[in-house]
Amino acid sequence: MSSSNESASHPVFLLTGFPGLENSHIWICTTISSICFMAIAGNCTILFIIKTDQTLHEPMYYFLSMLALSDLGLSATTLPTMLSVLWFNHRAINFNACLVQMYFIHTFSIVESGVLLSMAFDRLVAIRNPLRYTSILTNETIIKIGTGVAIRATLLVFPTPLLLKRLQFGRVNVLSYSFCLHQDILKTVCSDNRISSIYGLMVVISSMALDSVLLVLSYILILKTVLSIASRAERLRALNTCISHICAVLTFYIPMIGLSMIHRYGKNAPPVVHILMANVYLLVPPLMNPIVYTVKTKQIRRRIFKRFWEGKESSGAP
Repeated sequence: MSSSNESASHPVFLLTGFPGLENSHIWICTTISSICFMAIAGNCTILFIIKTDQTLHEPMYYFLSMLALSDLGLSATTLPTMLSVLWFNHRAINFNACLVQMYFIHTFSIVESGVLLSMAFDRLVAIRNPLRYTSILTNETIIKIGTGVAIRATLLVFPTPLLLKRLQFGRVNVLSYSFCLHQDILKTVCSDNRISSIYGLMVVISSMALDSVLLVLSYILILKTVLSIASRAERLRALNTCISHICAVLTFYIPMIGLSMIHRYGKNAPPVVHILMANVYLLVPPLMNPIVYTVKTKQIRRRIFKRFWEGKESSGAP
């Protein structure tokens, strides 16, 4: 009896690739690896350009740097187990390692949500109070906002692994994805998981749900201000400064809502649909954010092209 309890206290989790597509794992892994490495390269490029160009040391680009850091965190957290499962077919993951990965995935997701809300506040101030923009969003204020976003995410998610460690699991537990998510781990619990489930819901409501409501309110105020501008050209110019941020918000929230809907209402859907939505939720935002901001933000696009041509000339390329 004691040996049984001891084994159950050290559960092993088995990650899952793409059921029914095992013969294509090599190609799926190549695609996912390419997406992750492009996301890492894109976000590192954004950070490098902003850090080395003094003209980009402005509130909008500081917030963009925070977004890039959160995207890098998500990519670095999920990539190792994805490659392990898809490339080497190594599915087993230690319980504590699974909890650590789960913690960082959810922490970086909440950080990204908070940063997107901060960027909406940045656009709101820039459009409603352009003359006071730099006096409101000082470096000290931005540091406080960034620190607050990070602390909120860290403290909200911190009790989650502690609550899970109190629960009972089987000796071997099969997860639905190639990474560890809170709601997925809860499905494998053998004891009463109501407290963990309720706390997880509270975390979502007090972070991403609240952020999404505040984001909508921010854009209602922005739209109201823009419509009050007499000149049509000025209205378009003001809205154009928000397009990149709106794309980033949609890229983040649409996959998250889709994953939640699949979990709640798509129980009869094939497993590959759940897995695909989860991968889209974690892979697409880190990939798309650098692309969107490079394409839609003239200052960053020019700096990247400038660095590219300088590097090409210095290497003596024709």
